[in-house]
Amino acid sequence: MARGSDALTIAVLGLLDDAPLHGYELRKRIDLVIGPLRRRISFGSLYPALRSLEERGWITQSSPTTATPPLAGRRSRVVYQLTDAGRTQLRSLLASSGPATWEDEQFDVHFAFFGSTDPATRLRILEGRRTRVVERLERVGAARASARPDSWSAELHRHTTDSLERELRWLDELVERERSAGSGAGGPTRSPQAPPSSSPAPQGAAEGGAASTTSEPTGQLSSNQ
Repeated sequence: MARGSDALTIAVLGLLDDAPLHGYELRKRIDLVIGPLRRRISFGSLYPALRSLEERGWITQSSPTTATPPLAGRRSRVVYQLTDAGRTQLRSLLASSGPATWEDEQFDVHFAFFGSTDPATRLRILEGRRTRVVERLERVGAARASARPDSWSAELHRHTTDSLERELRWLDELVERERSAGSGAGGPTRSPQAPPSSSPAPQGAAEGGAASTTSEPTGQLSSNQ
């Protein structure tokens, strides 16, 4: 599956693991998981994904039983629920911690389900995401040297740098908490915060397409993709 499809699959399976949902409610909840940070999920994307998951045997559907019959001319809403195979697949996806999980959309959805993810996997994803942010900061710095010499270009680079540095500080805090919890020094004293909010600058304009020189963290990659 494509990376975007993996993110949507995790969101659907993860939400259905909580409770069966009909399509409209499922879309609303997916928007709360992914939408505010990246993009809204349209019905045109959701229903083909649901059909694909049903064909794989990971979800099933049924018409809800209610005491009040639907109004004339209206169909009962189909309710989707997770199967045992779907639950197994969800656990497999949440155990993935390779480079794909460090990218924007996959990182967001993995982070949303960190409560169902084992600590070692959480730490690898956070450390990998930190690597990605450091790489982007390096690209922004390289692009700044060859940027157009006007105040608006400089402001765009400043905004992008500020956003990345804010995320880096946030990741450093979370990584330190996970390491402390793993070493027996005590778990987090409060629930992890949401990612720092800011409007992402256009990647091509902000980063300038410069090549990254930062290597992947050694010993942290997983073959699960």
